[in-house]
Amino acid sequence: MQSSQVMPIDGRLQRNRRLPCHPLRPHHATPVLLLLGCASAPPALEHEPQPNVVLVLVDDLGWWDLACYGNPAVETPRIDAFCADSVKFTDAYAAAPVCSPTRAAIMTGQSPARLHITNHAPDQERFTPDDPVLLPAPMHDRLALEHVTLAEHLQAAGYDTAFMGKWHLAPQHVADAADWFPDKQGFDLNLGGDGMGGPGRFFAPYSFPNLVSKAEGEYLPYRIGDEASAYIEAQAANDEPFFLALWHYTVHWPIEAPEDLVAKYTARGVGPGVKMPEYAAMTEALDQVFGQVLDALDASGQADDTIVVFTSDNGALLSVADLGPLRQAKGYLYEGGIRVPTMVRWPGVTEAGRVDATPIVSTDLFPTLLAACGAPRPLDIPCDGVDLGPLLRGGALEREAIHFHYPNYAFHRSNRLGSAIRVGDWKLIERFDDGSLELYDLAADLGERTNLAATHPGLAEELQRQLGEWRTEVGAAMPTRVAER
Repeated sequence: MQSSQVMPIDGRLQRNRRLPCHPLRPHHATPVLLLLGCASAPPALEHEPQPNVVLVLVDDLGWWDLACYGNPAVETPRIDAFCADSVKFTDAYAAAPVCSPTRAAIMTGQSPARLHITNHAPDQERFTPDDPVLLPAPMHDRLALEHVTLAEHLQAAGYDTAFMGKWHLAPQHVADAADWFPDKQGFDLNLGGDGMGGPGRFFAPYSFPNLVSKAEGEYLPYRIGDEASAYIEAQAANDEPFFLALWHYTVHWPIEAPEDLVAKYTARGVGPGVKMPEYAAMTEALDQVFGQVLDALDASGQADDTIVVFTSDNGALLSVADLGPLRQAKGYLYEGGIRVPTMVRWPGVTEAGRVDATPIVSTDLFPTLLAACGAPRPLDIPCDGVDLGPLLRGGALEREAIHFHYPNYAFHRSNRLGSAIRVGDWKLIERFDDGSLELYDLAADLGERTNLAATHPGLAEELQRQLGEWRTEVGAAMPTRVAER
């Protein structure tokens, strides 16, 4: 299949539509066979119009980076207003403490452990500063085309699909890298999505697939905001619903923001909530872009027909962000690495201003959005997320545990390889280097300061047992001891 030729929004879009593939078949299989792999969830009823979906995924935005999540110094008025109009989840998690695994989990509904995408691509044999005890688990450096993605399911259900921003689920620096770009994974339009983990620079000139800078010095988040707004406004004239995956490169390194915002926070200085003025400025610029997107929904008359999800792919970078009450940051299994801000606005369904402390994880977005959009998904393919629909409607969620598996070294090389499980308010971290356990009561100890494994050995052992059974169930890859290699 040839790649779609898509120009930036200008009214002359050319798209390449296709049906989703059965997860066990290559993409060149015939459409008749492909449909046999789709199971039985019914399409949306005629009297229940399919909602549009705007899924905003911010790169490296921490749980404490926004005013509505407690940051006392960074101004995020548009996100705060959206939060007041949405369900705010206080105990929402990224599927992993780094980006690529979380993105893959959202696209497939499967845990990073099951996908064997457990680190930011491409993984490297990074070692701890001392002599390594463990070598990282093997992993894939791309999302295989055999997976039927969220976008492919929605595309088959009649949605126009667009991707803008950071993909990071394709290989890097290989001749056929484009074969794994978003337009090969169910998106009609791809602006900026490739295999890179960061933009290199946020001010033009820059060049991404199908997203070339228009003016010297333009700011990438602002440009993405313009493209997203234009896309939303153009969809008002279409009969079909749309799915916009707005996956920002910001607030990832390099930390760069418009001069006026940098000057604003530089004048205020560092303090609680602001560790680096440039990062605070970058966060406020993100807020402006998000407000622009909401304005486009309002101006085009589509706000009441659109589900908007706002979340992050992992915790904030320790060197630039104040993590507040949380321990550690991106790349760690502590709360600072995996707890993220998450808000959902579904007009007519969610109650404005409701705060929910139910633990959820980004893997849940896959079944949640498919169910909300009346899109069938194959019931014979594992799905590790759960449909949050009952919870969004004010009900309860039936789930015993959330699991995490990080058997690789992060970019900073200082993390210990391990897995984690949260059951109720209890969280257990199992370390692979020495088999040690850390047990925390998050209700009483959000900062994970007091390890209760020795105080509650029975509970720690039981959670460790459950964690091990889960790893076996999903086929998780494990690190290798140096002496065993």
